[in-house]
Amino acid sequence: MSRSSKIFVTAIAAGLLGFSGTAVANPADSYDPAMLDALSSSLGISPGAAAARLDSEGVQQQRLTELRGSGAAVDGAFFVNGQLTVNAADKATSAKAKAKGLAVRTGARGAAALERISADLDSAASAHRPDGVNSWAVDLATDAVVITVQEGRRSAATEKFLAAAAKHGSAVRVETTTERLAPTADVYPGSKMTFSASGGGWCSVGFGATNSSGQRFLVTAGHCVEGLPDLYLGSTHFGKATHTRFGIGQDSVDMGIARIDAEDRIMTSVGTWGAAGTVAVRGANRAAVGSTICKSGATTGWTCGNIKSYNVTVTYTDPNGGPQTVVRGLGSSSVCTAGGDSGGAYISGNQAQGMTSGGPMGQTCAFNGGNIPGKSSYFQPLSDALSYYGLSVQTAS
Repeated sequence: MSRSSKIFVTAIAAGLLGFSGTAVANPADSYDPAMLDALSSSLGISPGAAAARLDSEGVQQQRLTELRGSGAAVDGAFFVNGQLTVNAADKATSAKAKAKGLAVRTGARGAAALERISADLDSAASAHRPDGVNSWAVDLATDAVVITVQEGRRSAATEKFLAAAAKHGSAVRVETTTERLAPTADVYPGSKMTFSASGGGWCSVGFGATNSSGQRFLVTAGHCVEGLPDLYLGSTHFGKATHTRFGIGQDSVDMGIARIDAEDRIMTSVGTWGAAGTVAVRGANRAAVGSTICKSGATTGWTCGNIKSYNVTVTYTDPNGGPQTVVRGLGSSSVCTAGGDSGGAYISGNQAQGMTSGGPMGQTCAFNGGNIPGKSSYFQPLSDALSYYGLSVQTAS
């Protein structure tokens, strides 16, 4: 039974000094200070030195562009410690590059040959599906294609792939790593989340939260994570449900949480499906009855209304003929919702309010309809869920 139907709403050298009163431009004036701070921290140099490095690289890049524009046979170029080196395919190109102050390397395999080897590895991967191989890529600086293999995961398919790569001799270098790769997902509250990589039933994303140890969770409607499923954004796995207080046919509370994968994150702004950009989350203070509130959900997008009441008890009907479910502690609103919106984010101003729980069966809503008269829905107050699970909502800085 899909969750979109099981309840009627599834729901970045030194600085220059001026003498004798002469003003000399400071390279750092040309770049964003925050970017220079980040770069200087990463490289262990001053912001001024970081800016000077950027200036130097920019000059060398421009000379490379001019070299290529002259018709020179450049077979790749690369920076090492701030110095740009050109792979020169002939003597004329070597002379031109040196005249422009660029370092030159001759006799290399070069970019074109290495790209052909990489393409051959692509074909080998299609044939053998090497599950223990993280990546293969052209490394111009070492004039080789580097294959990275996960330590201890040399399956039969991986060995066949490496055997195909070995025919390229020293042009291919194999390295091992303990890392395993996964796609990264930035998940906005209100986005569509599914329960398998291939789709099927869906709910909508609620709010990100952390516990006292800094572990990250998604707070959602409990019925969305009944059975504690895996969670996906498209084909990307981003979380695994860990707790729910909802059960069909049982006296329930419609709250649940999911642990977020290390490489992924729930964003601190609610997506509005193009209706109003994104709305930053600044806290989770409960809004008073009558307050304006809006919801983001995968089925009906951005819809708005007012809070009508709290501590509401409802009886949900299973459209597939299952037993009724009594749910307590909900908020009610005049926000329009429909199947698949469940778990979606309710927000009032910049204060996160809750997650879609349910609404009238058969209710229709205009997508991104804003305020739609005569509609209603129920939501699980976020503040109650945070308190119950010992979490703090993640907020925008």
